[in-house]
Amino acid sequence: MNWIDIYRSRVTTAAKAVSGIKSGDRVWVHPGCNTPVRLIDAMVDRADELEDVEVVHILTLAPAPYVEPGMERHFRHRALFTGGNVRQAVNDGRADFVPIHLHEVSSLITGGLMPVDVALVHLSPPDEHGFCSFGVGVDATKSAVENARTVIALINQQMPRALGDSFVHVTKLTHAVEIDEPILEHPMAPEISEVSRLIGGRIASLIPDGATLQMGIGEIPDAVLDFLEDKKHLGVHTEMFSDGLVDLFEAGVVTNEKKTLHRGKIVTSFVIGTRRAFDFVDNNPFMEFHPNEYVNDPFIVAQNDNMVAINSAISVDLTGQVCADSIGSRVYSGFGGQLDFVRGAARAKGGIPIIALPSTARGGSVSRLVDTLLPGSGVVTTRADVHYVVTEYGIANLWGRSLRERARSLIDIAHPDFREELERAAGERHLL
Repeated sequence: MNWIDIYRSRVTTAAKAVSGIKSGDRVWVHPGCNTPVRLIDAMVDRADELEDVEVVHILTLAPAPYVEPGMERHFRHRALFTGGNVRQAVNDGRADFVPIHLHEVSSLITGGLMPVDVALVHLSPPDEHGFCSFGVGVDATKSAVENARTVIALINQQMPRALGDSFVHVTKLTHAVEIDEPILEHPMAPEISEVSRLIGGRIASLIPDGATLQMGIGEIPDAVLDFLEDKKHLGVHTEMFSDGLVDLFEAGVVTNEKKTLHRGKIVTSFVIGTRRAFDFVDNNPFMEFHPNEYVNDPFIVAQNDNMVAINSAISVDLTGQVCADSIGSRVYSGFGGQLDFVRGAARAKGGIPIIALPSTARGGSVSRLVDTLLPGSGVVTTRADVHYVVTEYGIANLWGRSLRERARSLIDIAHPDFREELERAAGERHLL
């Protein structure tokens, strides 16, 4: 049979497609905007027939019914990044959190530590050669598909055909479920606060013409983008691509012409954005999608001269330890790609690793620059790795600085309401 006949023979309904999932299976779920909601719902509809199914994924953007109370006997979630839809389950002990760098997730699968039985994925329709694109998310899903026993794919007419190392042939699919539905979207912040604008302006002052950028999503990255309109020949090498980068490309700010790796190309692994970003990605030769084991590899990141990595934090202590995955002992998110890019940018020629955060939380009642991290807090970026820390009050360069120098620099960019308290605490610890 040719590939068209093979593909047609594998087209079925969602209910039939998931009927082969067995008790004890490990199921990979395509994350981000690719979250295959229809397949998840069909699997959960079979809950009474299943026991001890492990559901594994990074951040998904849809409800996670498999972690609801009462599902414990049927499903157990393994979170490689803890999103809001599974956070309560993780902290209640109904789901498990795995601290891991994003570039290492694929090696869990390929190395045999976390073999995948079933992959639930969300793809573009096949092209004239029978290849489906992973669309707006390659991430670690390509490894899951290449190593799974069973691959169940939503084939969506509205999924863009993203270029790069981002294709799977229909002969690899066990079942295909055809749909024509909008892809999950995650819009930019509706408005940017004055605090975020101040931070964004300070970060922009560190970015030279010709730099290559990595940044996440949220108010602060959005604010940074607003201050880059006068920059020239910026490049992009980032795990996550979003709507704001489309604006910079169309304004001629992002040209990728000065990149030292993949010159002329925006390199990314997944999109968290809206239809505007999805349409930009579709069949766009300016874009190259690659798996996270490549995009996030610090040794690959470091090959981009003038690499600027912009990441956020929950809190930073006076010695420079960066907590970004938890609030005390309560798991909040995960490692993601923060240290991947911090270390990659630090090794790059002219690289600039940045940790950005507002100086306070909870309406100004709590300082996010702290004497010591809350008990149980996780350190994502170590104090030996941290370089620039930016708040609305300034920029602290901690790299190569002593604990005394770090404490002084961080207190200087703390909120004024907390500086006296921080100075007293630093004095008691003989940091000042």
